[in-house]
Amino acid sequence: MTQDYADKQIKLFSLTSNLPIAQKISEASGIKLGKISSRQFSDGEIMINIEETVRGDDIYIIQSTSFPVNNNLWELLIMVDACKRASANTVTVVLPYFGYSRQDRVAHSREPITAKLVANMLTKAGIDRVVTLDLHAVQVQGFFDIPVDNLFTVPLFTEHYAQKGLVGEDVVVVSPKNSGIKRARSLAEHLNSPIAIIDYAQDDSEREEGYIIGDVEGKKAIIIDDILNTGKTFAEAAKILERGGATEVYAVASHGLFAGGAADVLNAAPIKEILVSDSVKTINPVPQKVTYISASDLIAEAIIRIHERRPLSPLFSYQANEK
Repeated sequence: MTQDYADKQIKLFSLTSNLPIAQKISEASGIKLGKISSRQFSDGEIMINIEETVRGDDIYIIQSTSFPVNNNLWELLIMVDACKRASANTVTVVLPYFGYSRQDRVAHSREPITAKLVANMLTKAGIDRVVTLDLHAVQVQGFFDIPVDNLFTVPLFTEHYAQKGLVGEDVVVVSPKNSGIKRARSLAEHLNSPIAIIDYAQDDSEREEGYIIGDVEGKKAIIIDDILNTGKTFAEAAKILERGGATEVYAVASHGLFAGGAADVLNAAPIKEILVSDSVKTINPVPQKVTYISASDLIAEAIIRIHERRPLSPLFSYQANEK
């Protein structure tokens, strides 16, 4: 993917939340990052200046709405407004991590559906399309009245585990909570492995009374979730699996936030390796056991396919060595 797209009226911009993945996407796609400046005034207001013309161009803006979530979200909205006022042809927002996606339903009385609110804000600002990575709940796609392409990291993780020989009946893929069964089954099918589920007598934040549904004794276990936040869910699950007879415990998550002392929690847990994508550039300490898998080639290929009006369906079984 080294073709020069300068003559095709496509421009790629990165905001401040995750410049490293934006640089990798730029390199993989052959599209140079556009010139912008973003700064905050002393009172916290954000000012953006696009330092090149975007008139008539198809614009792709890369921004993970991770911590600080509200600053990054506002920076994105302001950039969209700047592009629209500068007469961009289309604006596509690339969200490697979609903050607020966990607030996708009313779980208790008088709660907001903030994922829908964010979708409304982005649409009202004037975006034409969204490219994102492993939404917490796929129904968030329906919160938008514009195209949303939700890419998946499971094929990338599969390739990593296959290279390590973690495939077949000697491996079990574990959902650390019953709401993640579909995600666990997807990875298990790729690895030709069985699944197991950790359930809890009481579904509270401490999760002290967990038990295993399925057979993990004598197997290598891979815990999978979409968001790794404080690390408590993974750490407790690893302890339960160890007590259940698993010989080795691995963990994988699409988005590594590592908030609230997660590094200490996970360093102390009986986990051999923690695999995450580079969707988030965290400012928090990262556990010693972390391995990053880049989603940049996958996202770059999606951008090119959208611009060339080619189908994205081949990307749902994407392998890193397939271009």
